[in-house]
Amino acid sequence: MATASAGNPLKEHPAAATAVLSVVGYAIVVGTFLGLVPGRIFPELTLEQVNRLSDAIAVVNTINVVVIAAGWRWIRHNEVRKHAAAMITSFLLILVFLVMYLTKIGGGGTKEFVGPAFAYYPYLAMLAIHIILSIVSVPVVLYALILGLTHSERELRTETPHRKIGRIAAGAWLLSLALGVVTYLLLNHVYGWEYTVSATGALVAPVVGV
Repeated sequence: MATASAGNPLKEHPAAATAVLSVVGYAIVVGTFLGLVPGRIFPELTLEQVNRLSDAIAVVNTINVVVIAAGWRWIRHNEVRKHAAAMITSFLLILVFLVMYLTKIGGGGTKEFVGPAFAYYPYLAMLAIHIILSIVSVPVVLYALILGLTHSERELRTETPHRKIGRIAAGAWLLSLALGVVTYLLLNHVYGWEYTVSATGALVAPVVGV
């Protein structure tokens, strides 16, 4: 990826920058779930709008799976520029996902899985892995990205753990995104759901869907 000039604080302190950005990201997401983020930030969403956002999130995540897989393949074939473009694109897609996801949660609500036990427990297991991986992947992805953006190709290969960290980040994020898409399909298109509106949402009562 691009080479940064000397004295760049991101290049000199990538771990510290990763920690700060990770804490900010976690705070925004947790604050939205707990209702600590001011409701006026998010538009009030109808159930139909929440459903459309869920569909859009699934599309973005599916595209991101393809982008990450392509980036992984390109670096294995030493196509560094293509790999760099793919990883930057992947991070931008993550940001798009995050904006849509927080809007859906903050301005709408959440859906709870309603289905038979034989599907419910595998769904919960996949959802749990998806959530855990998405949480723990944040600092790993950020660290790999910061290294890639602030070091030359030679520096990345000889002076940083970018290759190892990038492999972990890509693998974890790929699995998290893939499981997210699978759970989306199970929740929205295979089995039923119960919708619970958030404090700032437009609806006033739970809704059951199939």
